[in-house]
Formats: sequence, structure tokens, C-alpha cells
Amino acid sequence: MLLWHGSPHIVRTPRLELCRPFNDYGPGFYCTEDVDLAKEWACPSDADGFANRYDFSLDALSVLDLSSPGVSVLAWLALLLVNRRVDLSNAIAREARGCLLEIFLLDTSGFDVIRGYSADDSYFAFARAFLNNTISVGQLSEALRLGNLGEQVVLVSAKAFDRIRFAGFEVAPYEVYGPRRASRDMQARRRYQALTALFDRDGIYVRDLLLGEVDAHDPRLF
Repeated sequence: MLLWHGSPHIVRTPRLELCRPFNDYGPGFYCTEDVDLAKEWACPSDADGFANRYDFSLDALSVLDLSSPGVSVLAWLALLLVNRRVDLSNAIAREARGCLLEIFLLDTSGFDVIRGYSADDSYFAFARAFLNNTISVGQLSEALRLGNLGEQVVLVSAKAFDRIRFAGFEVAPYEVYGPRRASRDMQARRRYQALTALFDRDGIYVRDLLLGEVDAHDPRLF
């Protein structure tokens, strides 16, 4: 498969030991199959970046797909809560974190690659809203699906790093991809404001989980 990694730098040799620990799924090399998304990631500041291109083989690798129908969006959220530094400002959010980790956290230690939604800051606001009992599981899932986030493909094992080969790069001009990144953020914030104004009468909220009123296998969680 062809993967792209957006960065302010050209990265010819990805190395697991150099990966930062506090990313969505922990230390790993974060890529996408969408070159335009990679170019947006490459422009976090007001300078041009690079979409690094790689050839990658999944043969004999173990893949965890967090976007598959059999995996709850709360498994995705639990993984973020383990790996990212999250400011939980109230008691219900802190209780919710413990509940999600206990019920939905998946063991990722046996996997080489993790696929799932990316969670930039604007979209992590939806996750915080769920933890604060403001939106339902269904609304959180809908926000991620409709957010045009794209999937990230993350190499998390030494075995996976052995399978990736640098194949060149494309320049990501800031004047093109900086505004695109800003536009995506603005759309997310507008969607957030609209979503938090609604009440999902039949949905599952974090309070329902905390009170034990919802079974972990409830189909509305998937």
C-alpha cells in the first residue's frame, strides 16, 4: 500500500524509538492513505511542509481496525484517554474516563498496525463533550463519520517499521494547505456548536454508562 506522512521535514527513515509517546494511539509512525490530508498535517505553522511518500506491506502483520463495524467508538475514545494528555475539568468526566478504560479499552500490545480516526484538537472537543455528558455516543460517532477526518494508519511495532520504504516526497505549500487546515477546523467548530445544542432522546450518554443502565454490548454503542 502507499502511505503518506505529513511533516515540516523530509523523513527518509522512520524510527520507532524517536516517536513521541503522547499521540492518539501511543508511540508510532502516523500516516494516511490520503495525500491531501498528509499535506494539511504538514502545515501546522505558516511554513511549507512535506508529504513524505512510502511503500508499505501489510503481509503477515497484525492490524487493529478501530473503524470496523464490530468496534465501538468508545474503544477509540478509551485508547485516546490512555495515550493523550487530557484535561478533565469536572468530576463526571474523571469518572467517565475510569469507566471507559475499564469497559472499552482494548489490548493493543499484540498489533503491528492500528487504523482509526485521527483526533486533531478541534475534533477532540467532541470527545470532551461526550465525557462531560453533553452529547451521546451516537452523536459522537456521527461527528467523527461526517467530519471528513480520514483514517490514519499507525505503525506501532518494530516489525511494521521493517516493512516501510521511503519513496519520495511532495511539497505541501502553506498558502494552499494552511487555509484548508483552518477551514476544516472551522467546520468542526460549527458542527460542534450545532451538535451540542441537540438532545438525543434515545441515545446513550456517559451518565447512563456510569449508572450501569446500559450493557456494554448494547447495539447503540456500535
